[in-house]
Amino acid sequence: MKTYQASKLASGVSKIFPHKITITDNSVTITEPGLFSNKEKTIPFSKIASVNVDCPMLGFSTIKIETTGNDSLTIVGFTKDEVNEMKQTILSKI
Repeated sequence: MKTYQASKLASGVSKIFPHKITITDNSVTITEPGLFSNKEKTIPFSKIASVNVDCPMLGFSTIKIETTGNDSLTIVGFTKDEVNEMKQTILSKI
């Protein structure tokens, strides 16, 4: 299990409660921390259709996870190395 945390400096990211992505043996969990509660979405690898990354020359990178149910999650605020590592890990498990 590995957890990645978005940078607090990225635009569009909560400065107090940045998103976290946790990759386990069976699924990917996206956590949006809050003041009084957390929002979590867990996606089993069997439901992931594709993983796309956007790595600009300057700024933070974005990862987009698309599911077989036409749902997609886009999370911004990671380094280029982090999104590429996440993508490779997820693709190796689907």
